[in-house]
Amino acid sequence: MKNMNQLMRQAKKMQEEILKAQAALAERTVEGTAGGGAVRVTMNGHKQVVAVSIAPEVVNPDDVEMLQDLLVAAFQDAGEKVDQLTEAELGKYTRGLNLPGLF
Repeated sequence: MKNMNQLMRQAKKMQEEILKAQAALAERTVEGTAGGGAVRVTMNGHKQVVAVSIAPEVVNPDDVEMLQDLLVAAFQDAGEKVDQLTEAELGKYTRGLNLPGLF
């Protein structure tokens, strides 16, 4: 029983550390860009969009598709950067564990 209690304390401590790390991720931001920086998307560590910036020169009413493509690319870039940030911050807790959908 002594080992079980110790294991439970370790699990609780790890859970608390993960929750703190997740909360800290919400405070961090990343920026995804496209078109050489003409379109910028800023996301927090929970993949919530906090800002979008579009340079005036890429707003062309005759080529809306290009702007749409740039927006998609910037969102994807930001999302990938959040994934990298999450792995860097939380990976130390989850490496070797098979926990699909946890993060």
